[in-house]
Amino acid sequence: MKNIIFSIALIGALGLMACKNEVKKEVDNSSEAVSKELAVTDLSFGVRGNCSMCKKTIEKAANGVDGVVKASWDVNKKKIDVSFDGSKTNEMAIHNAIAASGYDTEKVDADSKAYSDLPECCQYDHAMAMNQSGETQSDAHDHDAH
Repeated sequence: MKNIIFSIALIGALGLMACKNEVKKEVDNSSEAVSKELAVTDLSFGVRGNCSMCKKTIEKAANGVDGVVKASWDVNKKKIDVSFDGSKTNEMAIHNAIAASGYDTEKVDADSKAYSDLPECCQYDHAMAMNQSGETQSDAHDHDAH
């Protein structure tokens, strides 16, 4: 009879220990996920370009940087929105990658060879404004007239 009671107590104790370990694993995983979310940095900056072909090349260059989570260039605003892991890369690495693909950014001029290799429709004016507000010049003048 003592052996049966001892066996039941032992099985119960092992069961409680197994539940405790499962709860601990869940907590560890959730804190790891929070750490990964905290490391992501969002950044926006101007990039010169003309068309949807430019968009594809610019985004490919930015997404090719190790640590970049996503990149989206707006052809009208001449602006890219980038999310990246700050422990793997930094802002200048992204600027440099885009410039190496042939496009000027706010901080780095395009590689001249890469620029000259762009399709003709993608060879933008180097004086082009990187319009981050999305307003065109005529829109800006319309607001001034009022």
